Amino acid sequence: MPLAGKGMLLTSMDIDPADEREFNLWYDGEHLEERVAIDGFLEARRYVAHDGKPKYLSLYSTAMFEVLDSPAYRMALANQTDWSKANIARFKNMIRAVARITISRGQGRGAVLGIVRLRPEAGSEDALRETLRARLDPEALDGIISMHLIESDAKLSGPTAEIPSASVGAGDWYVLIDGTDVSAISTLLAANFTGTATPAPAKQISSGIYNLMWDLAKSDLPKP
Repeated sequence: MPLAGKGMLLTSMDIDPADEREFNLWYDGEHLEERVAIDGFLEARRYVAHDGKPKYLSLYSTAMFEVLDSPAYRMALANQTDWSKANIARFKNMIRAVARITISRGQGRGAVLGIVRLRPEAGSEDALRETLRARLDPEALDGIISMHLIESDAKLSGPTAEIPSASVGAGDWYVLIDGTDVSAISTLLAANFTGTATPAPAKQISSGIYNLMWDLAKSDLPKP
């Protein structure tokens, strides 16, 4: 699979322009490394919106889905640094999805990410997954590197004492499309995943296109 591991944490948020410099210093200087260092976390990627909301998006891959409900992760949530607490308190329009990676096809990852948020009709999950499986195939698609589906766990994706997030749509699914340029992603989204092309049976909640800022793998961290 092009995505490492079986679990993924997706977070996305806006930040006031006055706080943006401090927010980016914290994310780049502390937060990403701190999270990737947790047992079971494999890598993290940070994005900024080309066309989408919220403005900032991060993806964290874990070896197993259960890592996202593990004692090590819960300890990290309960013991945030003062710098983390200050920045988390400034989050706006927060999205937090604790998800299983159920489909991941292709080879490698791209500098541009397309994302579609879908809300499955109750009881239709199996049918929707099969519909998406047929569409999530990057072979022979120019400019498309890999395609993925992550399915949120509604209970774990809800608000926590440490990290607020919207409770509505906590069980939503996310289609992720890695590509080489914006035009390739935009064309594919319109053809297969958004508007009248939204996969049934599901409701499209949002979509966007994001540019990669940087990524960090466990192997990049300083050795103990």
